[in-house]
Amino acid sequence: MSNLVIVESPAKASTIKSYLGSGYRVVASKGHVCDLPKSRLGVDIENDFEPKYINIRGKGDLIKELKKEAKASKTVYLATDPDREGEAISWHLATVLGLDEKKAKRISFNEITKPAVKAAIAAPRQINMDLVNSQQARRILDRIVGYQISPLLWRKVKNGISAGRVQSVATKLVVERENEIRAFQKVEYWTIEAHLLAGGSKAFKAKFYGGPNGRMDIHNADEAEVLYQALAGADYTVSGVKKSVKTKNPAPPFTTSQLQQEAFKKLNFQSQRTMRIAQELYEGINLGKKGDHGLITYMRTDSLRISDQARDAAKEFIVNRYGADFYPSSPRVYKTKGTAQDAHEAIRPTDMSLPPEIVKPNLSSDQYRLYKLIWDRFIASQMTSAVFDTVSAEISADTAEGARYIFKASGETMKFAGYTAVYEATKDDDKAEEDDAKNARLPVLTEGAQLKLDSLEREQKFTQPPSRYTEATLTKALEEMGIGRPSTYTPTLTTILARGYIERKAKQLVPTSLGEVTTDLMQKNFSTIMDYGFTANLERELDNVADGKEDYKELLRSFYSGFKVLLDAADKNIEKSDIDLKEEELDIVCDKCGSKMVVKHGRFGKFAACPNYPECKNTMRIDRNGNVIAKEEDKPVEGMVCELCGGPVVIKHGRFGDFYACANYPTCRYTKQIAKETGVNCPKCGGKILVKRGKQRVFYGCENYPDCDFSTWDMPTNKKCPECGALLLVKKGKQKLYCSNKGCKYTEDYTEQ
Repeated sequence: MSNLVIVESPAKASTIKSYLGSGYRVVASKGHVCDLPKSRLGVDIENDFEPKYINIRGKGDLIKELKKEAKASKTVYLATDPDREGEAISWHLATVLGLDEKKAKRISFNEITKPAVKAAIAAPRQINMDLVNSQQARRILDRIVGYQISPLLWRKVKNGISAGRVQSVATKLVVERENEIRAFQKVEYWTIEAHLLAGGSKAFKAKFYGGPNGRMDIHNADEAEVLYQALAGADYTVSGVKKSVKTKNPAPPFTTSQLQQEAFKKLNFQSQRTMRIAQELYEGINLGKKGDHGLITYMRTDSLRISDQARDAAKEFIVNRYGADFYPSSPRVYKTKGTAQDAHEAIRPTDMSLPPEIVKPNLSSDQYRLYKLIWDRFIASQMTSAVFDTVSAEISADTAEGARYIFKASGETMKFAGYTAVYEATKDDDKAEEDDAKNARLPVLTEGAQLKLDSLEREQKFTQPPSRYTEATLTKALEEMGIGRPSTYTPTLTTILARGYIERKAKQLVPTSLGEVTTDLMQKNFSTIMDYGFTANLERELDNVADGKEDYKELLRSFYSGFKVLLDAADKNIEKSDIDLKEEELDIVCDKCGSKMVVKHGRFGKFAACPNYPECKNTMRIDRNGNVIAKEEDKPVEGMVCELCGGPVVIKHGRFGDFYACANYPTCRYTKQIAKETGVNCPKCGGKILVKRGKQRVFYGCENYPDCDFSTWDMPTNKKCPECGALLLVKKGKQKLYCSNKGCKYTEDYTEQ
C-alpha cells in the first residue's frame, strides 16, 4: 500500500510529487472541502455556538475520489498550509474522509523544498486543535456579525449591503480620513531659499531658519516681502559647520504586510495581485532540468525570524558576491513585534543558489519582479550598514539695518554603500522629499568664510491635509493598530472594494456614499464592534486560543452577550426615514424615461441605472476607466431565428462576452454564446480555433467539434515550432511559448503584441 499526501492546490501537489518516491501519491483538495452554509447562519447559538458544517457544493466527486484514495493508502499525510486556515482544512479533511488519528498524520513546512518536505514526512504530528479552534472562533465571530447585522441593514438602509467584523472597521478608517481631509483648514506660510556661492563652486541652497533666538515662521506675503528686501542686501557668512558620520541600517526581511506595501510602491501591484504571485512562488515553479522548486518561504507571516541555515547561506552568498566588508561583524537578528504570532519565518528565498537572474527564464514577468524584490530585500537585510559623511552648516545673514538672520544647509555623501548596493526600501512621498533636501551636495565650507548671494527665492505655500489611504498605507495602518492578521489584509480590502464601500481613484482609496452612511450607522449602533481597540484585543484573544491559553467557546460567549444587547437596541432605534443615502448622479439621461442615471454597485462592480427602478429597469455598463457605455437598442439579427420558439434573435452583452438571446425572454430563455475567433487554424482539421467558455473558465477549441476534438487551455498562436513544426501555445500565467507537441520540449519567451 502506498502513502497519500493531501495538499490544497494542484501546483503544490506537482512540486511535492517531484520530491517523493513512487511510494507516495500526492493529490489536491483544492482548498476547503466543507464550510458553513452560505444561505444561513450555520451556527447554533442556543447550542453553545456549535457550527453546522456542510460539504461545499461541487466537491462531491472530489470527496469521493479522496475517500477512495485514503482507503487504499497505508498513511494519509495532511500537508495543508502551515497556518490556522491550513490546520482547519486538515481537520475538515480528516473528518470528511473518516480518518482516525493513527492513519491521519499532519505535516507542515515553511518552504516547499525537498529537504523541508522530507523532514516533515519524517516527523508527522497530530492535528493541533488549538489552531483549529482559533480559526473556528474567527469564522464564527465573523458569521455572527455579518449574518445578524446585515439583514438589519437590508431592512433599514438598502438591500444587498453587509457588515463585517473587520471590514467595517477598515471602512471606518477610510471614512475618518476623508472626514479629516474635508475638515482641514489650510494655513498659509512662506519659505525663503538663498542660492549661495563659496569661492568658485556651484551655488548651493540654504533655507531660511529664523533669528539668533530660534525659529521664525513667515505667515503671509507682507512678512515675506519685508524679510526678502532685507535679505537681498545682506552679508552672508558661514557661522558654524558640523561634520559627522552617519550610518543607515537595512530594513528587515519581509512580513506579509511589508511585502504588500513595498510591492505596491515599487511594482504598482495591488495586494491581491501580490499575494497571488507570492502563492505561485511558494507552491513551486518548474525550473526545467532542476525540476519543480518552491522559491520562497510561506508568504503569510508577521515574523522577522529567519533560520540559522538561511542566515549562514546568505552570509556565504554576500561574501562571495560582494566581499567580506559587506557582511557585518555579527549576524543581524531582527526583533518581531510583541503582537505577532511568530508562527513562521519571515518571507525569504528558499535557496541561495537560485538568484533571480538564474531563474528568470522560467518565470513570468510578474513572478520575476516579485521574486527579485523578495530576494534583494532579504540579502540586503543581512548586509552591513551604509555609511555617509554628513555636513550641516549654519549661515548668518547680516542686514544693513543691523539685524541678523539664520539660514541652514545640510548634505551628505556616501562613504560606503553597504546594503544599498543591493536594495533600498521605498520611502513615503513626504519623507522622500525631506531626505532629498538633506542629501544635497555642499561645497567645502569653513567657519567664518564669506559667501556671495547668487539669488534669493520666496514661495507661498499652504499646509496640506493628510493623504488619503492607498492599499499600502491602509494595510500599514491595520497592522500597526493590530487589526487583522497576515491572512486577512487582502480579503478585507477586496471585500470592501467589491461591495462598494470604498473605491479607487488613481491609487487612492475613497469612501462611497454607501460606505459613509453604513459606517455612521454602525458607529452609532455598534460602537463596540467599530472600536479599534476592541477589534485589536479580539485578535489577541484569538491568538490566545491558538496558543491554548483560552477556550474558544468562552470567547464566543463573552462576545455574544454584549453583541446581542447592541443588536436588539439597533433594531428598535434605527428608522429608515433617518437614513440619507445619496446616490452618485451622472450627466447621462435615461433614454427610456428621461431621468438622470445614477451609479449602482452590483455583483460585477459599478453600473449605471435609472433611479426610477422598478418602473424603469434601464441600465448601462461602466468600464474600468469610469466611462458609461450606452446600450444600443436590441435589433433582431437578420436571417436568424430562435431554435426553440422561432422568434427573433437579438445580441446581448454578458459577463463572458456577447451572446445571442431570444427577443421573447423571459417567456423563451434561448441563448447561444457568440463564437470569438482566434485567427488560428486547427492543426488537426484546418478549421477555425474559437474562444469557448467552459463551466469554470475559458478554453480554445475547434469550430468543427464534435467531429474534431482539438482543445487547449492555453492560447494558440500562428507561430510554428522551429524544431518539429507543431503549433506554439502561450503558457497561461507566463510569458512563455511552448510546443503543443507533447514529445517536443521547445520553449521561447513570449511578448504580447
